[in-house]
Amino acid sequence: MTHPIQTRLAALRAAMQQHNIAACLIPSSDPHLSEYLPQHWQGRRWLSGFNGSVGTLIVTAGFAGLWADSRYWVQAEQELAGSGIELMKIQNVGQPLHLAWLAANLGPGQSLAVDGDVLGLAAARALQDCLSGCGASLRSDLDLLQSVWPQRPPLPQQAVYEHLPPHACSSRADKLQQVRAAMQHHGASQHFISTLDDIAWLLNLRGADVSYNPVFISHLLLDQQQATLFVGAGKIDAALALRLAADGVQLADYHASKPTLAALGGEQRLLLDPRRITLGLRQAVPEHVTLIEAINPSTLLKSRKSAAEAAHVRDTMVQDGVALAEFFCWFEQHVASGELTELTIDRELTAARARRPGFVSASFATIAGFNGNGAQPHYRATPEQHARISGDGLLLIDSGGQYLGGTTDITRVLAVGTPSAAQRRDFTLVLKGMINLSRAHFPQGTLSPMLDALARLPLWQHGIDFGHGVGHGVGYFMNVHEGPQTISRSQPEAHMAMLEGMITSNEPGIYRPGQWGVRIENLMLNIAAPDAGFGPFLQFETLTLCPIDQRCIERSLLTREESDWLNDYHHTVRSRLAPHLAGDALDWLNKATATL
Repeated sequence: MTHPIQTRLAALRAAMQQHNIAACLIPSSDPHLSEYLPQHWQGRRWLSGFNGSVGTLIVTAGFAGLWADSRYWVQAEQELAGSGIELMKIQNVGQPLHLAWLAANLGPGQSLAVDGDVLGLAAARALQDCLSGCGASLRSDLDLLQSVWPQRPPLPQQAVYEHLPPHACSSRADKLQQVRAAMQHHGASQHFISTLDDIAWLLNLRGADVSYNPVFISHLLLDQQQATLFVGAGKIDAALALRLAADGVQLADYHASKPTLAALGGEQRLLLDPRRITLGLRQAVPEHVTLIEAINPSTLLKSRKSAAEAAHVRDTMVQDGVALAEFFCWFEQHVASGELTELTIDRELTAARARRPGFVSASFATIAGFNGNGAQPHYRATPEQHARISGDGLLLIDSGGQYLGGTTDITRVLAVGTPSAAQRRDFTLVLKGMINLSRAHFPQGTLSPMLDALARLPLWQHGIDFGHGVGHGVGYFMNVHEGPQTISRSQPEAHMAMLEGMITSNEPGIYRPGQWGVRIENLMLNIAAPDAGFGPFLQFETLTLCPIDQRCIERSLLTREESDWLNDYHHTVRSRLAPHLAGDALDWLNKATATL
């Protein structure tokens, strides 16, 4: 029997031949360059069978390859088996190795097809530079998937709603005024925004069009007096439309964004973020319009949580911590039965969060990996393939929640039975890296990638490394992955400066394929450090409230300062959570936070 992916690839190749296309590139993106995609734009997943959130697929007449980084290698090898698609391994996250392949395998007169409506402008420019070097050309006017994807899912139709006080701490009018001030600073008369979290933040609106992220499919065009929100018909009810109109926001059909851009006059000066807009939208702007390229002002503004927002996040961390304590207590009571599976973890942990006030949804798909499965950073248990939790080893759980007062993201590793000496060593090295970054003081404005080595240093000293970043920004009842800051091996850029109010994850790890994985993750808030007379410095306030499993620690590897940090952290966890717990859950908390 022919593999279904091979049938889909054959249909694509027939369409390519019809249009005289030598190669087709299918990115993991949509017209808003979202991380998590509505099903309508999950073409790379449908065509390849690979379910990871990041990957680039290239198809030619005689080749199909999927480029993925080390977070997905084990998963991709399993899911691509028998499909005829070759896994092309990327050693470091973000390396554009598919460009080198295209340059080496395409030649003069050949065309590469990419749907320009889902290709980022910055990525398109890099692609055009690559193709010009080998004499090939880019076709961005074709969506070949549309002709070969039967029963393609429609656009999502979920309703849009308001994020209201007290959790919405700044008014829509105030946020619009801040962005317009930034536009004026850039000399822009208009500003076009496609990124969904920027639009949701700016308008104090939320939705459910994208799994785990409370956003909605839309574009926004802003001038100094009015704003036009391009959104699907019926998604905003009449009462909300009136409230938006009172703040100068009018509604237009979602598909009217391109024609509206095309109708801009020659006197307009349009602010665009080249990393947050697609090639297709950029091509809709007439040549006579003056373009100003800069990062979306809202991206910078929303990354800095206000004092009121930070207070709500702290309260949310208490609610999340209570849910986690109740879950881990339940887990310890039932794990010895040998009946628990990785699927049980997701169900019970989500149920514990759902009992807390303000909970809306999970903030991403729960990762629960026992022993070898924990070595896949983006592992996802399925009914068809999952592990039973029994015997000895390590269980890695990465999970989070969306609450009206904040977004959480936490990873903990639990001892099941008796962890080995090697497992305790790995756990402790990761803990040392996490503590090292947690204790950092650094000048305000430090470019976030420069902090990456602090978390890796204890691992590097033992010849160990990991393939993902140390930390990502986190939204406020918004996307769990948010820019502009990233603690990673990214090339440092000016807009990645660490500023007061930013929330960032801290999650080093060790992954031993087929054996076990360790990752420990807290969220941290940038706060002012004491003034020593050398200019403003920042330090981290750890926000996450959940014990770290001391049964996994090799205590001889911890310094006195590291032990003191852990004891202080556990004291904070106990004092913040204990008033909200009782019975077995309180007993579990007291035991789990005992002095090391």
